[in-house]
Amino acid sequence: MTMTGQCLCGAVKFTAEGVPHDVAACHCNMCRRWAGGPFFAVEAEAVRFYGKEDLGRYRSSNWAERGFCKACGSNLFYRVIDTDQYLMAPGTFDDQSGFRMAMQVFIDEKPAYYTFADETKMMTGAEVFAMYAPKEGG
Repeated sequence: MTMTGQCLCGAVKFTAEGVPHDVAACHCNMCRRWAGGPFFAVEAEAVRFYGKEDLGRYRSSNWAERGFCKACGSNLFYRVIDTDQYLMAPGTFDDQSGFRMAMQVFIDEKPAYYTFADETKMMTGAEVFAMYAPKEGG
């Protein structure tokens, strides 16, 4: 099923395939600085962008980049470069009705000033790196 979405001003639009209903929240320091709080994300495949002249990309680590609209500043995605895995901001999708909170990552970096009520899978930063970070020499 193809899903559509866009930034706040509509300058950048996108389509995405294979979007599950599970939303993850990342509490890492970088995501909180970037999003002003946890970054919420859903995995997506075959992402295609329209309005690419307004699509900005910021290389935030050796293995990932973050995408945003240069016109309005909307955060659009976090992308793992080696695998081309897109983690899209669920709030940018036109239809958000099926999304549900399912997981929290970097739970060890979550500040004390907020807590989510939903019961979710929780992973520390070390667990996330063990699962997703590129392996040395590979």
